[in-house]
Amino acid sequence: MGEGLGFYKEYVAGMNAGLATVAVGHPFDTVKVKLQKHNTDVEGLRYKNGLHCASRILQTEGVKGLYRGATSSFLGMAFESSLMFGIYSQAKLFLRGSLPDDGPRPEIIVPSAMFGGAIISFVLCPTELVKCRMQIQGTDSLVPNFRRYNSPLDCAVQTVKNEGVTGIFRGGSATLLRECAGNAVFFTVYEYLRYHIHSRLEGSKLKDGYLVDMGIGVLTGGLGGIACWSAVLPFDVAKTIIQTSPDKATETNPFKVLRSIHKRAGVKGCYAGLGPTIVRAFPANAAAIVAWELSMKLLGIKRD
Repeated sequence: MGEGLGFYKEYVAGMNAGLATVAVGHPFDTVKVKLQKHNTDVEGLRYKNGLHCASRILQTEGVKGLYRGATSSFLGMAFESSLMFGIYSQAKLFLRGSLPDDGPRPEIIVPSAMFGGAIISFVLCPTELVKCRMQIQGTDSLVPNFRRYNSPLDCAVQTVKNEGVTGIFRGGSATLLRECAGNAVFFTVYEYLRYHIHSRLEGSKLKDGYLVDMGIGVLTGGLGGIACWSAVLPFDVAKTIIQTSPDKATETNPFKVLRSIHKRAGVKGCYAGLGPTIVRAFPANAAAIVAWELSMKLLGIKRD
């Protein structure tokens, strides 16, 4: 893996994983963002739960409302996942060096995942700011009427015009913390589960079947996603609050933002959007891993 110019294939496989993630997970993400924005306001709860929020969106905007902001998300995730999976694979190969391939090593997985997470946070921050600002718009009467953006490009242009270039990177600290910690958790759970399942299947006729590989990818990717988002959701809540606030003077320290949310809404507020996040985490991350592993197999990349 990574020999000669073949390393580019890992980035192509990662891009496919990102596209699969958005296609499956964006509607759940829209519900999550609306809950995080509106259910942590000073005025109190706006939606009873994720199902109530989703039904309101469908009633007032239709399916299109659930995919609001998807354009920037597709572009961002394609590039982000390409970088994340490519950098993770290359960093893991570099850190392993001449060590024997005798199973997952946390001293290799964790720094590789955190390094990749740190790099992609600089890509994700502006694209997610645009996505979140598009997602909180809508015709739902339960939420206030915000200044409308006509498109993701319009949102980005207005943000830079009104807040400067640094405005598009608002929420960078929260994004960095979420991506470093989240990817470390995700890849650790994924690698260990994958290794132990394949170990159990060693010598079995099922080991090399496509459907079995897909099933393992669904299970390991899905459980990895649930573990990841369960660990970092508070940072994601803080990021959403920071990025969607119309006030330029909004606090940008994620820990201070979470402290403020905790005072207003308790621990529940810090985990706003937990329901749709967990519901989204399994299928979205399962789709990412299946797309990644299938792409690598088709591109002739051998997994360790």
